[in-house]
Amino acid sequence: MILFPEFYRRYGPWAIVAGASEGLGQAYAHVLAERGLNLVTLGRRVEPLERDAELLRRRHRVEVRPLAVDLAAPDLAERVAAATADLDIGLLVYNAALWIIDEFVSTSLADHQRMIDVNCRGVLALTTTIAPRLKQRGRGGIVLMSSMSGFQGSALLATYAATKAFDTVLAEGLWYELAPHGVDVLGCVAGAMATPGFYQVTPPEKQAQAMPMRPEAVARGALDELERRRKPTHLAGWAPRLGHALGALMTRRRRTVFFSDMNHKIYGASLTRRKA
Repeated sequence: MILFPEFYRRYGPWAIVAGASEGLGQAYAHVLAERGLNLVTLGRRVEPLERDAELLRRRHRVEVRPLAVDLAAPDLAERVAAATADLDIGLLVYNAALWIIDEFVSTSLADHQRMIDVNCRGVLALTTTIAPRLKQRGRGGIVLMSSMSGFQGSALLATYAATKAFDTVLAEGLWYELAPHGVDVLGCVAGAMATPGFYQVTPPEKQAQAMPMRPEAVARGALDELERRRKPTHLAGWAPRLGHALGALMTRRRRTVFFSDMNHKIYGASLTRRKA
């Protein structure tokens, strides 16, 4: 029995979730399975994908195809196209992101390029693969995850913030272009989330200060907003909304200083300890 028939009709029967191994991507997979959608889950590590696929099958009685793939790989589009050629894909969620918290000059060119590959080129690879199929079928959706850091320059996250600005603006343009063809697009802008990645990089004494949201709440809110089809950008939770509202009252210089100072307060000491 499909508990969300209208959602299923518009975005089913299959969804692709990129970055589904853990955290927010895993939450998206479970929320979509609750709504009856079959899943293609993408991630670099096959073991967590396979474990979660079995759980999803047992718990929600859906089909799941795990695909171990590096989202920075040059052949990403070809691999996903081949793996989904026989499926009626109705939804793409690009959640995966790579962030490195460090000074720009202390980060290698290879790391800068890999952030661009995962956060921008991978997004383009999958949207150019899936968007034409959604347009042809006359319905479907795309969710691109972005970040508050993409609203202004952010010290210690300079390249990551720039990639997230790309994702937000891309989602806005696709929202307008694809709407006449029945395809809904949403850029979901989130702040800190209680994911393994957050706990790995954020000093324990600073974690509460970052006000992390639950990944399940972010996923549900984004999918609900996608279905409403009201706007191209969704601010996930009160912290991003407050931050965006405060930022709107500042000049771009002041916003950059404010959020860069916040990054230094949260992460600066841990960078010093790491380099000591």
